[in-house]
Amino acid sequence: MGVRDDAEAIAPELVRLRRDIHREPEIGLHLPATQGKVLTALEGLPLEISVGTALSSVTAVLRGGGAGALGGDALGGDAKGPVVLLRGDMDALPVAERTGLDYASQTEGVMHACGHDLHVAMLAGAARLLAARQRDLPGTVVFMFQPGEEGHAGARLMIAEGVLDAAGQRPVAAYALHVASSELPTGVCSTRPGPMLAAAEILEVTVLGHGGHGSQPHLAADPIPVACEMVTALQTLVTRKFDVFDPVVITVGTFHAGTADNVIPDEASFLATVRSFSAAARDRVRESALALVGGIASGHGVTVSARFRDGYPVTVNDAAEARFAAGVAAELLGEECCLAQPDPLTGAEDFSFVLEQVPGAYLMLGACPHGADPATAPNNHAADAVFDDSVLGAGAALYAELALQRLAFR
Repeated sequence: MGVRDDAEAIAPELVRLRRDIHREPEIGLHLPATQGKVLTALEGLPLEISVGTALSSVTAVLRGGGAGALGGDALGGDAKGPVVLLRGDMDALPVAERTGLDYASQTEGVMHACGHDLHVAMLAGAARLLAARQRDLPGTVVFMFQPGEEGHAGARLMIAEGVLDAAGQRPVAAYALHVASSELPTGVCSTRPGPMLAAAEILEVTVLGHGGHGSQPHLAADPIPVACEMVTALQTLVTRKFDVFDPVVITVGTFHAGTADNVIPDEASFLATVRSFSAAARDRVRESALALVGGIASGHGVTVSARFRDGYPVTVNDAAEARFAAGVAAELLGEECCLAQPDPLTGAEDFSFVLEQVPGAYLMLGACPHGADPATAPNNHAADAVFDDSVLGAGAALYAELALQRLAFR
């Protein structure tokens, strides 16, 4: 049987794994229960397995040609062939689930609202599919089970702990899949060359004035109108300083000041998410935003503390790898199930740290429930987001085919 048929044969087991993970979601870098489920799922496979120290990651190496854990060529295969890395993220979100599913989260206030539980199951499935083909595998596959994608830069930590060198040489390519509960129909894949997702970071601003009585503002240094001016000026900055074809998005998500209607506070603060789609725009918006809030504060005779909290860089697909991945997806899933994504997504991803060092591609896979309209279904991160388990076989097969075909490509 082919990879797709084999994947569908193990799909019921992948569904059980995905639902077990969904019932017991974990947040951040330390996911002991999820890590344990991954290790159990990989038991008995000819993999070299290591776990992280700064985070509960799992790295599994499959050497082709029967190389196994010793790194030799016991079955006469090419154990020194190229290396391909496949990544699946594992962490959940601080969201209280409202799906009503019989396998809904049993952890209060925590939910797999972004579909990472599906990624884990698909990657574990790919490990099984490829292990079954180990004798004929023309190289090595690294399976990267990663915690902490949701704002904790787990990929960067795994890189620091050596995931890119786990096979003894750097991968020639790296791939990641991400399911979507809306926008794409079930089983439909999309990708694009170049920027795939935005860079994202947080701008922290605190305006420091001098408090006083609300009836006598001339005797105080009110930070609130100054901070409000900064909020509106940042929007003007976006529209007047940046090319519409190399866009920047700044959204102020929190604003805090004051304790009473008749008290001018000493300070006002806000946080903004800043998105960009090129390294040049990212550098320029950091410089421009800091200069802008500094100038406004100076003009009003107050001081400002402002800084950017490091986030994720732009996720950039290598053009050749994106074309290759799209071709594999079209061949495996059908031409009608592989779409060219016209624009980058405005979300952000720490797989960007991998793609800064290894050419590769990031692909989206539709998991909108059958019968739901992708245009109106609850999207990723929503408390009522539902992902269709029917894509698990297709995702596992796609991971496996990407590795098989890329290793065979010399």
